[in-house]
Amino acid sequence: MKYIVGLGNPGKEYENTRHNVGRIILEEVRKSFDGEEFVYSKIHNAQISEVKIGKEKVILLMSETFMNKSGESIRKLVKSKKSAGDLVVIYDDLDLPIGKMKISHNKSSGGHKGLESIIKQIKTLEFARIRIGISPKRKILGDGKVEKHIMGNFKADDLKILNKLSKKVIEAIEVLATDGWEKSASLYSNTEV
Repeated sequence: MKYIVGLGNPGKEYENTRHNVGRIILEEVRKSFDGEEFVYSKIHNAQISEVKIGKEKVILLMSETFMNKSGESIRKLVKSKKSAGDLVVIYDDLDLPIGKMKISHNKSSGGHKGLESIIKQIKTLEFARIRIGISPKRKILGDGKVEKHIMGNFKADDLKILNKLSKKVIEAIEVLATDGWEKSASLYSNTEV
């Protein structure tokens, strides 16, 4: 069993924000692999769907906690270091431009609060990450502007780029589920559309 988590915040007001790119991409993954609609699980306090990728059964999860408490939902699925090896987390990265993704494994949180929560709850760094770029073309300067950008909605042009990138993310996830994160990273890390 593999687990793919899309990080973001629950609620309509956050649906199309850059910080919710993990949830946005996860919904595209669900559709691409003909998964059932997401259903709320009280046990996990998360929206869950199941898909089949190749011969692999995969659980898709969107936590119903806010980003900085994401690990609370995941620790109920990932209960050991071994099972953490089957975890993939999709999330926003302000250090990457819009339209770019990176795949990594066994890395620090890089200051991302959602990832910090997961690492703290499952007590290991040994899981795969798919980082999705949300950085604008021009550098963000000034107090409060970074948070405003992260919590802001995607612009129409950015959504077109994100749609193209989501197709590459789905290809990367298919390789990851069937052949492992190393092969997926060798083929898709640093992909840019």
